[in-house]
Amino acid sequence: MNEPKWLVAAHNRLGETPIWEPEERALYWADWGGRPNCRLRLDSGEFTTFPVTVPVTALARRGGGRWIAIAQDGVYGWDPQTNSYENLAGPPEPARPEICFNDAAVDRQGRLLLGTVNMQDPFLPEGSIYRFDPDHSLHKLDTGYATANGIGLSPDGRTLYVADQRQNQIIVLDYDSEQGVASNRRLFARVPATDGMPDGLVVDAEGFVWNGHWAGWKLTRYDPDGKIERQIAFPVEHVISFAFAGEALDDLYVTTAWWGYDEEEQARHPLAGDLFRVKTGVTGLVEPAFAG
Repeated sequence: MNEPKWLVAAHNRLGETPIWEPEERALYWADWGGRPNCRLRLDSGEFTTFPVTVPVTALARRGGGRWIAIAQDGVYGWDPQTNSYENLAGPPEPARPEICFNDAAVDRQGRLLLGTVNMQDPFLPEGSIYRFDPDHSLHKLDTGYATANGIGLSPDGRTLYVADQRQNQIIVLDYDSEQGVASNRRLFARVPATDGMPDGLVVDAEGFVWNGHWAGWKLTRYDPDGKIERQIAFPVEHVISFAFAGEALDDLYVTTAWWGYDEEEQARHPLAGDLFRVKTGVTGLVEPAFAG
């Protein structure tokens, strides 16, 4: 229990947003910023990659075998059957091309929540959280993040968590699930610099928050009050993102990265960028599909 098991030699530069697709019994995820999307069929163990034509940073379910691909320069519909992309929205701030989309999640009503980052200087607190509605309209919910990264919602959809990566903190907001409005921003947890920076985030069926550590060799599970419930050590430095998957939704699939390594460093860290599985004894939730 809680022991990471190496699973797939994905060798992702930066594996992001693994998502369980129960109809296919498959796990999909992105390799951030222009490398191929990935799919693992759990029944057969078949691993497939899909070359991209846009710089994909995150994925979201859309239903009907289709997906949403979030890219640095916009939001796209992606069809794995044809590996084709349809542009649904442009960049978040057209007058500022350095402001790019990054991570994403779908709320319980089927709206897409998106984080942004200043790609020229990700330490500037110029990242924001947006809501992308099924009618393809874009609405800013909150701002002031130094890389708005992992995004997750409580099981009832009324609490929103965001990893404010380069300010080493996780933010929590009240979320009006009917209106799609965020308020009452406050600190949920602070990540010590010695533990790296907070990265991907997901909320399990008990309402506990899981967060990965960039340059921290671990992931952390917090209780709903922000207290650390457990930490799981990994044999790789960058523990990026994760999804509960499988029949019982009790296996945690974890993506990792080798971003920033030269060839010599990659040779010293051969598992960096691969996919891992952790049996946690905890049940997750199926992530909602975008309704547009």
